[in-house]
Amino acid sequence: MDFNVKKLASDAGVFFTRAVQYTEEKLGQAEKTELDAHLENLIARADCTKNWTEKIFRQTEVLLQPNPSARIEEFFYEKLDRKIPSRTTNAELLGQYMQDAAKEFGAGTPYGSTLITVGEYQRRLGGAEREFLQTSAINFLTPLRNFLEGDWKTISKERRLLENRRLDLDVCKARLKKAKLAEAKAAAAPDFQETRPRNYVLSASASALWSEEVDKAEHELRVAQTEFDRQAEVTRLLLEGISSTHVNHLRCLHEFVEAQAAYYAQCHKHMQDLQKELRVSADPSPPSTATLPGASPTSRSPNPSNALESSTLKIEEVKPPATGTRKAKVLYDYDAADSSELSLLADELITVYTVPGMDPDWLIGERGNQKGKVPVTYLELLS
Repeated sequence: MDFNVKKLASDAGVFFTRAVQYTEEKLGQAEKTELDAHLENLIARADCTKNWTEKIFRQTEVLLQPNPSARIEEFFYEKLDRKIPSRTTNAELLGQYMQDAAKEFGAGTPYGSTLITVGEYQRRLGGAEREFLQTSAINFLTPLRNFLEGDWKTISKERRLLENRRLDLDVCKARLKKAKLAEAKAAAAPDFQETRPRNYVLSASASALWSEEVDKAEHELRVAQTEFDRQAEVTRLLLEGISSTHVNHLRCLHEFVEAQAAYYAQCHKHMQDLQKELRVSADPSPPSTATLPGASPTSRSPNPSNALESSTLKIEEVKPPATGTRKAKVLYDYDAADSSELSLLADELITVYTVPGMDPDWLIGERGNQKGKVPVTYLELLS
């Protein structure tokens, strides 16, 4: 118990002398030992790395989980060292609602069947999002968190210890300076007219006493300088490890970008597949004359009336009417059978009109300087 009390008193004394030294430095009443320029640059670089890593980490958390309540819940699970429960994504929940609604409306109705299809793809999008969140958390967030909660805490601890060693060193320097001043004052020549012989003895004793104090202060200064240099070297080695941290975070950043690219590519593919399914369900049996992607142009059935019109109607002589032209959206790819027809690409917009004597299943289509007959069944006429 006595040992603990003495140690507590000693620690309190050291803390007090450090506090006095720190206060006097702030007031400009004491000298401060400056760190070398290289170490100062390393400290500034480390502080910059910590600040920006923390901002990137926090904002990435917001990106991956916008709900603050969910983030707080996950934080507590991590602190309690418990597994975070699986959470349904918003897309998965929307898909489930759509499929449940389809059961109420009737799966055989056009609206119900479409809800089932869209709901299924929404659930696929939610699954892709879940995989992206898990991959990003493991490959990007975890290394950043490990740096902030592990490496940076070690660096901060050693930096605080370095600051304490620096304060101890400056306290020893100030103590030595005071001891030397007192020694010089005690060793000054006395006034022989006013000084008695007894005072010569006292003066010599005081001079010897202050000489011992100077020796003690010099020894303490050497010890403090050694401890300060050792701690500065330890801190420097840790701070130089920030370069390795940058390399590690760079690799993690590449993995995060790869995960993002894969996620968005997967979402794009799902949406393209969904659009194709919706087009097929809206027009399940495209005309037999269609040349769909992957189909051979020779598989098209010839239209006798179309062949007859080709021999009697000269496309280059057809002029658009003053009124009656419309815009049309192409639904499917179409390859022209001859020079009188116009090849089409799905989703493009063309101008169409009719002329007297034409087959009602055909229209004249124009795209820039190109002109030719196009089948009506391949078009969606726009107002």
